[in-house]
Amino acid sequence: MGHTAPLLQMADICKSFGRAQVLREVELRLDAGEVLALLGANGAGKSTLVKILCGVYRRDAGIIRLNDQAVRYDQPEEAIAHGVRFLPQEVSVLPDLTVAENILIADLPLKRSGGVDRPALHTQARALLDRLGCDLDPDALVQRLSAPHKRLVEIARALAGQARIIVMDEPTAALADREVQTLFAVIERLKEQQIGIIYISHYLDEVFAIADRIAVLRDGLNAGDFAPATASRREVLDAMLGTTVDELYPPHGAHGGEVALEVENLSLPDAFGSVSFALHRGEIFGVFGLLGSGIDQLGRAIYGALGPLPGARLTLAGVPYLPTTPRRGRDAGIGFVAAERQREGIVPDLGVRANITLPFIDHFVHLFSVSKPREASHAQRWVDRLGIRTAHLDQPLRLLSGGNQQKVCLARWLVEDLAVLILEEPTRGVDVGARHELYLALRQWSQRGLAVLLISSDAEEVAGVCDRSIVLDRGRVARRFSGGAAPADLLHIPPAKDYL
Repeated sequence: MGHTAPLLQMADICKSFGRAQVLREVELRLDAGEVLALLGANGAGKSTLVKILCGVYRRDAGIIRLNDQAVRYDQPEEAIAHGVRFLPQEVSVLPDLTVAENILIADLPLKRSGGVDRPALHTQARALLDRLGCDLDPDALVQRLSAPHKRLVEIARALAGQARIIVMDEPTAALADREVQTLFAVIERLKEQQIGIIYISHYLDEVFAIADRIAVLRDGLNAGDFAPATASRREVLDAMLGTTVDELYPPHGAHGGEVALEVENLSLPDAFGSVSFALHRGEIFGVFGLLGSGIDQLGRAIYGALGPLPGARLTLAGVPYLPTTPRRGRDAGIGFVAAERQREGIVPDLGVRANITLPFIDHFVHLFSVSKPREASHAQRWVDRLGIRTAHLDQPLRLLSGGNQQKVCLARWLVEDLAVLILEEPTRGVDVGARHELYLALRQWSQRGLAVLLISSDAEEVAGVCDRSIVLDRGRVARRFSGGAAPADLLHIPPAKDYL
């Protein structure tokens, strides 16, 4: 592209949240008509960098240039006015409106006498859809469209706003292979119109198919810039993951104990299908997957939070188990720690003691009331064992760090009659030191016979902690690992045709 100034140049971008520095002098360049894949493991800083570009976060330092002009904005509306549009992972449309109304919602054509000019609305929307090579009916209701067509409506809306840069965050996560190809054809049309695309994805096969260039972040720093035509997937993965800190993870354990939980043909419409595996006593078994893989529903289904699942066969220690309610799961000896700790895992205004004893408060009832000494003794034992840093047992949980909050979530389930512990994203928002302590506690309890089902979108975590693992991709088991796996092995998801 010669010496033409880049469409976008971000230089020396820094951002901290409290004491945590998330971005350190990060550089990013995007040319007109280029697809730049922005890659990095969880916590690499991708989302923060994109939110700075899109006006969600204010940068602490650094420069943003658009068409060689320095810009500064602090609101998403200002970024949009500069031609920067963000398409989030979840499609954002107004289902009760038509395609045309969704596309032109920010600037509906009006009649002089008032009201929407319907013919003009149809014509303008049709012109924008034609730019994408899309034959959608502008007058169709969006709620009747498929997921990829809703995504095309989003892109057309971005074009209506004179977008020059479109950021796509995991745009194919909920799409089938044929739908992915439709999206790629649209991206090629956008390139022809000199629109720059920042493409965020974990699917390396797709990245190598669509990207002109790959930029990698790791731990808030630039970790590499690659040309897909000459770089290998292994080089890109090594840049993403770096060298695993061996000391972070305790040694793997054996997995030859009796079967604690067996799952056969577990299916949930629009989430996953025909999932089967066996979890042994004393084992940490991993389920790895990305957005749209089904991992966000799998643990809940087994625990009973999603109600009866026809056709599935589950057994606990050889005894048939029918997941219908969370209470039944708890009474059967299953514990569950949700990924969304703040929303589902803790009661932030209650103290440490009350949060630890919450699921089994009936164990501490004596003469029709809760025995505070027994409750406090139990809670203190786990505060000591897990090294929970708290001023006192009644300190509100919201005042503890993320790592200590997660330890409390873990402590509440480590009771004598627990057989299976299901963990969703167990170290999300947890610093490295607390992660090590959590992993060590899980390994210690697995060695005592506890069966742990660890569900995570962090490839390094699953590889580092789990004795065996499976990979979910778009609701299907894509790969199985009978022993420890490398992070790159987990992330290298085969094409869907190989396992459907």
